[in-house]
Amino acid sequence: MPRIGFIGQGYVGKSHADDFARRGYAVVRYAKEAPYAGNQRAITGCHVVFIAVPTPTTPAGVDLSIVESVIPLARAGATVVIKSTLPPGTTEKLAKRFPDRFILHAPEFLRETRAAEDAARPERVIIGIPRDTSEYRARAEAVRSMLPRAPFTRIVPARAAELVKYAGNVFLYLKVVYANLLYDLARATGVAHEDLSTMLAADPRIGPSHLTVIHASGHTNQKGRGAGGHCFIKDFEAFRRLYGASVSDSEGCLLLEALKNKNNDLLRESGKDLDLLAEVYGPLP
Repeated sequence: MPRIGFIGQGYVGKSHADDFARRGYAVVRYAKEAPYAGNQRAITGCHVVFIAVPTPTTPAGVDLSIVESVIPLARAGATVVIKSTLPPGTTEKLAKRFPDRFILHAPEFLRETRAAEDAARPERVIIGIPRDTSEYRARAEAVRSMLPRAPFTRIVPARAAELVKYAGNVFLYLKVVYANLLYDLARATGVAHEDLSTMLAADPRIGPSHLTVIHASGHTNQKGRGAGGHCFIKDFEAFRRLYGASVSDSEGCLLLEALKNKNNDLLRESGKDLDLLAEVYGPLP
């Protein structure tokens, strides 16, 4: 089996690297932290390199500098599979910037509290290609054959793979905000929220996920209200800015702004993930 490189050993990179190692692949891990910091040169010996490094949303925009800085660690001719969340169009730009490498985007769909299980038994495998050529399709098929089987698998244009990651997180963000609105309404009208939530979750179109209002953050394990964690805050804000820059729809922008303000108030009032909130929006007032 070929040697598979992994750059970044946070919960995403580590979970995928662990799964490849468990299935018998020779795995090389590189990250700034011990014990992986000495493996940078070994990455050049890998024909396929997965990248799972932060792409934070900051007050200045989505910061892609870490992804851009580690791509050159992969050898010329290597297949580079970016798991990090990317704004639409990024993979195409990176493919043009690094034409001697084959850059794909395969968004991760791991839940922070069960990342290892999700890596081993994915529900979806989506691989985005920046150009529809026979070489890129062959590379994508080769990567798909290495990944665990999933009920849903697609090779799609890279922009679609990039946007679907944001789309899923934003949908769940909206569901959390709605659950909080419903919680306040139930209390104000004398309805037992737990009973109401159970009945609502029984509708198969809605389901039980993300209806819990007082929820522990996967980041700090601190309980509070609102959509928090590493992905929801930054991905919603990136989506909101992308929508405002791409779509002429003042009402849609106002709706997203109102949702942002409501969720941020919930996080602040309950003291949940304030450090992550500050990373995206700057120092809190």
